[in-house]
Amino acid sequence: MGSLVHIFVLFPKQEQTRSIRNLLVRNGFEVTAACVTGSQIMQRAESLEDGLIVCGYKFADMVCSELREYLPDGFRMIVLAPQASLEFLDIRGMEYLPMPLKPPLLMEKVREMSDALINAQKKKQQRPRQRTREELEIIEETKKLLMKNNRISEQEAHEYIQCRSMNSGVGLIEMAKMIRDSYRY
Repeated sequence: MGSLVHIFVLFPKQEQTRSIRNLLVRNGFEVTAACVTGSQIMQRAESLEDGLIVCGYKFADMVCSELREYLPDGFRMIVLAPQASLEFLDIRGMEYLPMPLKPPLLMEKVREMSDALINAQKKKQQRPRQRTREELEIIEETKKLLMKNNRISEQEAHEYIQCRSMNSGVGLIEMAKMIRDSYRY
């Protein structure tokens, strides 16, 4: 699949945590961790950029809004709580479902938010890496050599490097170095 959504389950009571975890697993979701405190989630999530937390409103060590503040921006939360508790919450990155729980509604929300996280991961992977100053200088130097020696435009020089790079399966910077070095000797 390539993209993976880390799903965490967090409820103050072990039975609740196990019950929600089992519900998710039965419906085809892979649960990364099932916890009973916010600090356990923070510890397991510290090396991650994103994930989905299905949780209650209040835990032994914090409330859901505090946990949200401690997590990276890429994390999303689905908070299950009594309707009265939900009326006071409106925090970015958090969705709310009223208790008592309606399993199909939860599965729909988990699927929707998982898909959104996967799409965000794909967009992030598709963004081109920013070139270093040194890499940009190599490309510029090579283009100047090509323009001078072949009397072509900057655009044509760039396209030439790109074409050679794609046809040979060598990265653009590596190809620019090879072309540049061939002119030096």
